[in-house]
Amino acid sequence: MNGWETEFGTHDAASDLDLPWPQEATPLAPLMHLHVLASGSRGNAAVVEGPQGSVLIDDGLSRRELLRRADELGVNMDRIGCVVVTHEHSDHVSGLTVFCKRYSGRLVATAGTASGRKYLATLPFELVNSADEFETCGMRVRTFPTSHDVADPFGLRFDCETSAGADSLGYCTDTGVLGNRALELLRGVRILALESNHDERMLATGPYPAILKERVAGDHGHLSNDQAAAALRELAGPTTETVVAMHLSQENNRPSIAVRTLAAAVGAEAANTTFTEARTPDGALTICAAGQDKPMTIW
Repeated sequence: MNGWETEFGTHDAASDLDLPWPQEATPLAPLMHLHVLASGSRGNAAVVEGPQGSVLIDDGLSRRELLRRADELGVNMDRIGCVVVTHEHSDHVSGLTVFCKRYSGRLVATAGTASGRKYLATLPFELVNSADEFETCGMRVRTFPTSHDVADPFGLRFDCETSAGADSLGYCTDTGVLGNRALELLRGVRILALESNHDERMLATGPYPAILKERVAGDHGHLSNDQAAAALRELAGPTTETVVAMHLSQENNRPSIAVRTLAAAVGAEAANTTFTEARTPDGALTICAAGQDKPMTIW
């Protein structure tokens, strides 16, 4: 597929090749940490912790639950200096209005996302494009278009450099395909949070109606385990330490199936008896799965 339709026109994935690609920084130190508070169709939220503050990615949880899970992981939510909204589906934004009543920092989204729901249109968004960059909390953030069935969604790459070294993190969920800019920006990051939504056989034989199966498996839906694994062969590099399978379907996937599929792509082997974690023989790369109700931290 070379492009996809959005409310604002057709995005041509081939045009991503014309964008300037900055030089890769070699990760030398773990300067950023990823805290996945929830990942799945019933609510999504993650915190990228940087040296000068933290970024909250999406908020599909109640304020009480968001803070409870952050506290469980030891995440200081007072350090949130920026909230980034990837798209306007309710499992990513349902908690945002209440959260913003006690939050006065930056709020970032595309124009399509900011106007995607009436209650979002009342919030003071700083608008960016789906192929843009900005600085926040001591981190450089670059966006790339995703192909979900919403107005103008994006994924993210974070980079950080200090006197201690450099670090990088990629975050991509809710997309049916990965465009050229996505592949370029996700390649070689130290922490890669990548959608691995469904097992294709489970989806095909599962309880969803045909129209929903088409949506999930289509170019505007979600990446399957096999699609994520194929991408991982290209994205994982010598500096990649952790791959987190994200946004797993409760009906059409299992953590062990997702991890096993991703592991096979990079020669990783089971690291526990349930195959919910895998590791390459040299111990350099770990694969795990984020959950809907079990918050986790990647250092």
